[in-house]
Amino acid sequence: MDQTTNVETGLFAELRKLSPKVTGGLLRMRQAAYRDATVAAKYKLLTAMAISIAIRCEPCIRAYVRMAVDKGITQEELIEFLEVAMTMQGCPGEEWALKAYAAYKDCMDGQMGSEASTCCKNDHRRQTDTEGDHE
Repeated sequence: MDQTTNVETGLFAELRKLSPKVTGGLLRMRQAAYRDATVAAKYKLLTAMAISIAIRCEPCIRAYVRMAVDKGITQEELIEFLEVAMTMQGCPGEEWALKAYAAYKDCMDGQMGSEASTCCKNDHRRQTDTEGDHE
């Protein structure tokens, strides 16, 4: 981890202590949004991946691909969602869809670890980190 990341992590930890309800909000929102419910979590994650392609957020793409793989997506499911993203974005969509496909291949080859499990630097916390934040 580089020094900037350590400083930012330290600052975020400090801010989190000062404002635990707000800073934990995004994490709680994601936990609720990406759960299995009427729509399976893997499809919600693939949708988030397609949106990440559209907004061109590479860390987000890699994170959502990893989480979808962890939920058991098939290559065929991934390809169908990539087709939607490419259709919506044209040529740039193809370039960004390739990044998602590369992330999928990395996951399947065991080359992408837990560092890609989140799209936001400060979102590495687990649910236990937010247990007291539900008030």
